[in-house]
Amino acid sequence: MKSDSPIEVFSTCPPSSRVPKEQYLERLIDIAQWSESAGCTGILVFSDNSLLDPWALSHLIIQHTRTLRPLVAIQPVYMHPYWVAKQITTLSYLHGRRLDLNMVAGGFKNDLEALSDSTPHDQRYTRLTEYTTVIMRLLTNGAPVSYDGEFHRVSKLKLQPPLLPDLVPDVFVSGSSEAGIAAARTLGAVAIKYPKPSAEEAPQEPSDLRLGIRVGILARPTESDAWDVAQARFHDDRKGQITRQLAEKVSDSVWHKQLAGIGPAVEGSVYWLTPFQNYQAMCPYLVGSYAQVADELARYFGAGYRSIILDTPPDPEELTHTFEVLDAALHPVQ
Repeated sequence: MKSDSPIEVFSTCPPSSRVPKEQYLERLIDIAQWSESAGCTGILVFSDNSLLDPWALSHLIIQHTRTLRPLVAIQPVYMHPYWVAKQITTLSYLHGRRLDLNMVAGGFKNDLEALSDSTPHDQRYTRLTEYTTVIMRLLTNGAPVSYDGEFHRVSKLKLQPPLLPDLVPDVFVSGSSEAGIAAARTLGAVAIKYPKPSAEEAPQEPSDLRLGIRVGILARPTESDAWDVAQARFHDDRKGQITRQLAEKVSDSVWHKQLAGIGPAVEGSVYWLTPFQNYQAMCPYLVGSYAQVADELARYFGAGYRSIILDTPPDPEELTHTFEVLDAALHPVQ
C-alpha cells in the first residue's frame, strides 16, 4: 500500500504453542521480515500464561527488522506499570524504534485464577484504564508523575531515560464490550473489534473513537481458487472443536462469545468462521476473490475502521495477496 495510506496494517507473530521449539526462532524472524517487506505497520505479539514472553519476542523482532513496530500485549496482572514504561524507554533508547501497546484486560479464567485475580470483567477495564494512564504519563511527562486511583498509585515517579516524543507508543484496547469501548474512549486508544459480517456492522457516528478490526484474509484472483486454498488450509477437526468449546467456557471475553454465537456461513458470503470454530485461528476470516474481499473490507473501512490486525501469515505470498486486496478496497476502480 502507499505510504500515505489511511489504514494501518498489523500482522501477528506465530504462537509459540503451535510451532516446534527448534523451529520457532527462525519462524518468528521470517514472519516479521515478511510482514515488513509486504508493507505492514507492525506485528501483534500476544500473550497468555502458555506463551513465551512478548517483550523478549519484541526485542528479537526489532533486532531483525528496520521499521516494523511490535504491538506488545500488556496484561496488568503480570507487571507494575513502571516496568512497562521502563521496557519501552529502554528498547527505544537502544534501538531508536517505536513499540505500540495492546492493553489486555482479561484472558482465560483459569489463567487469571492461577494469578489469584478475581476482579470482575468491567472492573478489569477500570483497572486497565488507570494502569495505561500511569504508563502514558510516565512516557510523555518530563516531570515526576503522581497518580492516586482505585487500583494504582504512584508518587513523584520519574522515568529515566526519557522517551523521545516521536517514539511514544499508540495504544490498542479490545472494543467488543461497553467497558472496553469506554476504556478506549478515555485513553484515546484504538478500539479493536472481532467484526461481524459487514452488513451487520452499523456505520459509526462521527466521534473521537478510533476503530480497528482483527480478521484473517484469504483472497485469490478467483473465488474458486480462494476457497480451494481455504478448505485445504482449514478444515473441520473434532479435537479443535472440543478445544474451542472448552476455551469458551473458561473465557469471559465478550468477543469470544459473540463469535461463538454467529451462525453458519451464508452461501455466497466471504465471512467464514470455520478456522475459529475449529480452534485454528482466533478471528473470523474473509475468503473470496480479490473483488469480493475488497468489497467487504471497503464496507468496514466505510464504517469507520482504520486499523486492521491480520492473522499469522503462512508465507510471504499470502501477504502479497492480502495487500493486493487492501489496495483494491482503498482504491476501487471507478
